[in-house]
Amino acid sequence: MLPFFHSAPATAGIACLSVAAIYSLLALVATLVWRIRTARSGSSAELEPPVSILKPLCGLEPDLHAHLRSFCRQDYRHFQLIFGLRDPADAALAVVHRLIAEFPALPISVVINQQIHGDNYKSSNLMNMLEVARHELLVIADSDALVSPDYIRRVTAPLHLPQVGLVTCIYRGIPTPTVWSRLGAMYINEWFIPSVLLAWLFGHDSYASGQTLCLRRSTLDAIGGLRPIANHLADDYRLGEMIRALGLKIVLSNYEVRAQHHEPNLESLASHQLRWMRTLQILRPRSFRFIFLTFSLPLALLGLLLACRSISMRELSWILFSSTVGAQLLLHLVHRRRGDRARFADLALIPARDLLLCWTWFRTFFISRVKWRGSEFNVDAQGVMHRNA
Repeated sequence: MLPFFHSAPATAGIACLSVAAIYSLLALVATLVWRIRTARSGSSAELEPPVSILKPLCGLEPDLHAHLRSFCRQDYRHFQLIFGLRDPADAALAVVHRLIAEFPALPISVVINQQIHGDNYKSSNLMNMLEVARHELLVIADSDALVSPDYIRRVTAPLHLPQVGLVTCIYRGIPTPTVWSRLGAMYINEWFIPSVLLAWLFGHDSYASGQTLCLRRSTLDAIGGLRPIANHLADDYRLGEMIRALGLKIVLSNYEVRAQHHEPNLESLASHQLRWMRTLQILRPRSFRFIFLTFSLPLALLGLLLACRSISMRELSWILFSSTVGAQLLLHLVHRRRGDRARFADLALIPARDLLLCWTWFRTFFISRVKWRGSEFNVDAQGVMHRNA
């Protein structure tokens, strides 16, 4: 009998280590390919059709003025900014008024409307804002996004092709100083976004992120507007799904949005991660149970413990384990190369990141409730939200 099969636990350990190493290396390759592609991409476009930017707001988030101001400083000829709020007493409104005074020549519209069209309040807010959008090209962007002056030009450029129906972006989490924010940003930067880029590398085009959604008004009208997604938790994904059904493409822009990530405490972090993981479970119900195969370091550690029981497999075990650790460390560092984050400050948090990731995935099988903006919902198997009484 071949030596690799004389011990079932050791063989299982090698299998775990192999999966962990292969996934980590592929995720690293996808991330590096993306970085190279982005570095080589230009930011200019021959056409600059007018654009309406929709910014739904809810509450006074950290550094909100700086984030919204970055959208006012766009190097683009004709664009309209629309800020939408449900509550006239929302503290974010004072920030909007400050921007109106600071940029008097910029067309800025403010929509304050408490009308609810569904349990997804963000979609309801956007539906109210659409009534004042003047232009055919629409850009929907989250309130925590921080962008450079070439943002509009770059994210709208693919829409010049008629076969493109939606443009979206990946994003990089920039945490506030709390340890919970740093853990949340690590979840985004070192697990979620690498998995998105790995799917992109293999031609998968279903990703759509509410951090940036660019589309034509005519495309939105063709799918019935935003009403069909007004009760969906994964509203951005559902929007992309409906646009693909029209025979149009989703394009992942070469622009990377910087999104501030703020978690004041562990409860907030756990709630956010549970909602994100529940969203993944809805989008991929069959494969979700196997998502633990992407938890590379815990999987590799389990594999090492099993495989090292066999002397003949010990050397191979350490090679695979070292490959996994090395790839994960590079993934941890690669998004910090621009100098806006301390390069080694969060190394000690990696075990906590992975433990929280595993725990959240496990909890998702037993919890259908999610919290969002202070409200609690039950989410059914189709991703439809049902507000708790």
